[in-house]
Amino acid sequence: MKQFIHVQDVLTPKIKHTGTAINQLVEEALAYKANPLKDKQLGSNLRLGMLFLNPSLRTRLSTQVAAANLGMESIVFNVDKEGWALEFEEGAIMSGNTVEHIKDAAPILGSYFDVLAIRTFPSLKNREDDYSELFINQFIKYAGVPVISLESATLHPLQSLSDIITIQEDLLHKGPTDTKKPKLVLTWAPHVKPLPQCVANSFAQWVNAWSEAGFVITHPEDYALDTQFTIGATITHNQTEALKDADYVYVKNWSTYHDYGKVYENDPAWMLTNERLALTNNAKVMHCLPVRRNVELSDEILDGPNSLVTTEAGNRVWAAQAVLANIIKTLKQG
Repeated sequence: MKQFIHVQDVLTPKIKHTGTAINQLVEEALAYKANPLKDKQLGSNLRLGMLFLNPSLRTRLSTQVAAANLGMESIVFNVDKEGWALEFEEGAIMSGNTVEHIKDAAPILGSYFDVLAIRTFPSLKNREDDYSELFINQFIKYAGVPVISLESATLHPLQSLSDIITIQEDLLHKGPTDTKKPKLVLTWAPHVKPLPQCVANSFAQWVNAWSEAGFVITHPEDYALDTQFTIGATITHNQTEALKDADYVYVKNWSTYHDYGKVYENDPAWMLTNERLALTNNAKVMHCLPVRRNVELSDEILDGPNSLVTTEAGNRVWAAQAVLANIIKTLKQG
């Protein structure tokens, strides 16, 4: 693995089918969960630079724990609070607020660190700019070392890998059942402010590539996601219809894509409750966190027996550890 930005980065010279590669990565992650320190010398004498252009809790801490489990030193730098304002546009005349160009900063960071992990965030003002992924792509272009996405303007691959790990782990705990694929539902939920499409895009991208589940996305009419991520899923605006016989329900808010970054409605009927959950096949419920309780998701779900939210968040460590281990092995081979 040379970098980790997109689901296709899991492919290897030997494994060219994305679903198979995802399953192998999940197996490696669960092996680390069973024995976190089994490769405690793998990252010895290597440094991970973690750069945050926006806040983080689980992503930051889980990745630091994962690096430590591999014997790797990690250094965190909050670019938005501790560093110079960075310029990312090529050919920019830097007469405004930006102080340092990424062309100057990234190669230096690449000389300090063996791997860079970057967390960026969309502006939700200009869709073309956000979906160009300029920030993370400029780091990739100029740093000269492997780059891991800790969330970008459009995707959150470590979260999505954690989600697949959580589903696969739960299926393993259930033991052998019938051969029918589980039904996964991604449902939109209300929120008090516009949120990016990153988690929803990424979950859709990974589930479709994994191809081991029936997949339905349900949202109000104005909340369609970019079709490059949803192709392969069934789309419906009827949440009741979507939830019927679901085995897993992933709850997430996102703002509008076409009229970019807007909130058109906050209908509380879209919030998942036990009454709505009764439509499912006793489905397990997931959310990436942080969550607005009793807005996005009800207390009765979050604190109830069907919630996988805490397990899902815990699995962030093993997702990060599997990715870091693969990148370290590639570094050592090269």
